[in-house]
Amino acid sequence: MAHFAKLGINGRVIAVNVVSDKNCLNADGIEDEEIGRIFLERSSHWPIWKQTSFNTYRGVHKDGKTPLRGNYAGLGMSWDPDNDIFIHKQPYPSWTLNVAEARWVSPAGDAPSITDEEHLAGTHYQWNEDTKTWDKVTS
Repeated sequence: MAHFAKLGINGRVIAVNVVSDKNCLNADGIEDEEIGRIFLERSSHWPIWKQTSFNTYRGVHKDGKTPLRGNYAGLGMSWDPDNDIFIHKQPYPSWTLNVAEARWVSPAGDAPSITDEEHLAGTHYQWNEDTKTWDKVTS
């Protein structure tokens, strides 16, 4: 099975469709994204589709194969045509896009780790855009 993201305005993912392998094969019996895209365009009457890989996350294919477009596309994500990746919405203005990992990164890096005990107590780190730091919060 092949998965394709249906793209709306500004590359926003508005649906993800599954297409049978037989509807993606070229004349030589090899999977071809363009064949799948044409199949979807004709059957749905929608013009903009990009293939996505269920097994790709943060620029890595879980089975060690070649990753496709950074992440598996999901509703509300966007296709970045300049980098040919699917990304989530930028969470904060100060965060930058790490293209290789297809994810947004804070200026301070990832949130610090917490212990199991802290997690059970409801402790987590929350991004503070004003100070550009991770604040430890207990709920």
